[in-house]
Amino acid sequence: MSPKTDTKKSTKKSGEGWTDEEKAAMKERAKEMKAEARAGKDRAEGEKAVLAAIAQMKDANDRSMGKRLHEIVTAAAPSLMPKTWYGMPAYADADGKVICFFQAAGKFNVRYATVGFQPDAKLDNGNMWAASFALIKLTPTEEKKIIALVKKAVS
Repeated sequence: MSPKTDTKKSTKKSGEGWTDEEKAAMKERAKEMKAEARAGKDRAEGEKAVLAAIAQMKDANDRSMGKRLHEIVTAAAPSLMPKTWYGMPAYADADGKVICFFQAAGKFNVRYATVGFQPDAKLDNGNMWAASFALIKLTPTEEKKIIALVKKAVS
């Protein structure tokens, strides 16, 4: 096992079970599932939920990246439905399956945010490919890569 390089402290000690952050994420997901059942496939409600989740992010860099990623994903793949997933912005296909998501660094007190793709994303590249990416800063270079990945994920 490699030494931990993360400079932020974890709130979990060995053998303690779920952290407070993990428990909160699970509770948030349960609320989301109930709201999804009531709202159905309402794009406006999904958009509202995603923007509210972004606004609640404590770190300004997380909020900025979350807002820009929302713009990128909705422009690159307008067929994806915005929604929240464990309290974070996510984008689902017509069947309601999450294709991609953004996880703020502050969500679990880690040093980088994550842009991730779920199994229904069509990113297959041989026998091995990346399904999530660490993101510290969102520049035009990263934006181009994310646009290409999102477009490929829904192709």
